[in-house]
Amino acid sequence: METDSYITKSKTPAPGAPLVFAFHGTGGDEHQFFDLAADMLPGAGIVSPRGDVSEMGAARFFRRTGEGVYDMADLAARTEKMAAFVTNWKARHPGAPVYGFGYSNGANILASVMMARPDLFDRVGLLHPLIPWDPAPQPGLKGRQVLITAGQNDPICPWPMTQYLIDWAQAQGAEVTTEIHPGGHELRQAEITALGALMGRKLAPVGS
Repeated sequence: METDSYITKSKTPAPGAPLVFAFHGTGGDEHQFFDLAADMLPGAGIVSPRGDVSEMGAARFFRRTGEGVYDMADLAARTEKMAAFVTNWKARHPGAPVYGFGYSNGANILASVMMARPDLFDRVGLLHPLIPWDPAPQPGLKGRQVLITAGQNDPICPWPMTQYLIDWAQAQGAEVTTEIHPGGHELRQAEITALGALMGRKLAPVGS
C-alpha cells in the first residue's frame, strides 16, 4: 500500500482533529518534527515519513546534483510518489482537515506536492524552502493557507528566491503569511510560533 511506501512514524487523529504531515530536512528522519507537531496540536493525527533518498547517508526526499541544483526528473517522480502517499493516508481518515509542514528539503518536497496537487492540503507551512524553478500557475491554491518562513541571509535558500515564491503563491490566490528573520538557515522560535498559529487557527472553509 502507498501508506507503507516510506518508513513512517504516525499517530491516529482524535475525532474531528486534523491530520498533520511533517517533513524533515536533509539528514533528519521521521522523529525530527513528530513531537513538535504533537505539541502544537495535541489531538491531531501525525504522519511523519522518512525521505527515501540517501545523500552520503543523509536522508532526503529527492535527489540533487549540487547545492541548490535539483534532479528535476527525480523530483517529479518523488512528487508523484509523495502525492499518492498523502492521498492514501487521507483516505484512511475521511473528513479530517489535512495540514502539512516541512523544513528545508522537507519544505521543498511539500511545496512541489502543493504545486502539483493543491487539493491535498488545507494548510501548508514551508520553513526555509528553496524553489529554484519557475512554477506554473496553479489556480487550485486559491484560498489555501500557506506560511513561508525564511532567513534573509540564508546561504542555502537565497532571499530573492524566497521572495519570488511568496509573490508567486500570493498571485495564485493563496492566503499567504510570512515570518522572516535577518539570519541564516536556522529555525528560530518566531517561525515555530507562526507555524503553531497557522496549524491552530480556527477552521474556515477553503475559499471563504
